[in-house]
Amino acid sequence: MRLTVVTLFPELIDALFGCGIAGRARDRGLVEVACVNPRDFTHDPHRTVDDRPYGGGPGMVMKVEPLLAAIEVARREAPPGTPVVMLSPQGRRFDQGLARGYADLPGLILVAGRYEGVDERVMSAVDQELSIGDYVLSGGELAAMVVMDAVVRLLPGAVGDAMSCAQDSFWEGLLDCPHYTRPEVHATGRVPAVLLSGDHAAIRRWRLQQSLGRTWLRRPSLLAERVLEPEQESLLQAFIDNIDIDSPDGG
Repeated sequence: MRLTVVTLFPELIDALFGCGIAGRARDRGLVEVACVNPRDFTHDPHRTVDDRPYGGGPGMVMKVEPLLAAIEVARREAPPGTPVVMLSPQGRRFDQGLARGYADLPGLILVAGRYEGVDERVMSAVDQELSIGDYVLSGGELAAMVVMDAVVRLLPGAVGDAMSCAQDSFWEGLLDCPHYTRPEVHATGRVPAVLLSGDHAAIRRWRLQQSLGRTWLRRPSLLAERVLEPEQESLLQAFIDNIDIDSPDGG
């Protein structure tokens, strides 16, 4: 997969791929990463990429010419079928389903804006707008890094144990279940007995119930958007019936 970021700060993108899963994926040749800097397409001594907005108002706006030129180069060097995605608070909310869809693509071009915004005419070269949440960042680079990290870890071979991805929060539209490791007993509590039982069927049911229960407690809107299977309904109802309202996790 080829990931291209149109950005004024390529060094930020380099940081993501300098370590961790993303770094290993690039080292293994699973992903190719490129940055295109709009400053390289300016023609004045100061390499100006922004200007005051027409109509007045605070802040500066990224100019149309250098941004369009950078996007054109990124598109020309990308594999066929690569969409151009603008990181924007006006875009569709990024989620795990969208990450899986992006991971199936041959490439992705992410445009990271800065300042007050970008000249609206840049949108003529954009296929999709994407938001990672309802808050303000200094630029689109951090949002682009979030998207790339979520996508890269889904590429075959990026994560040592592929099952760990399949058990992540939101993989099936639910929050993840609680996890425990050694020691078995600690001053803050002990590992649930079912996890020590060796009964894999019981462990699966417990984990599914905890996942459903956590989602019901913390993100009920996720459950409102799905139809539960009979087993899931039964496990969730049992969780609700036995809930301890004084516990942070309800049990």
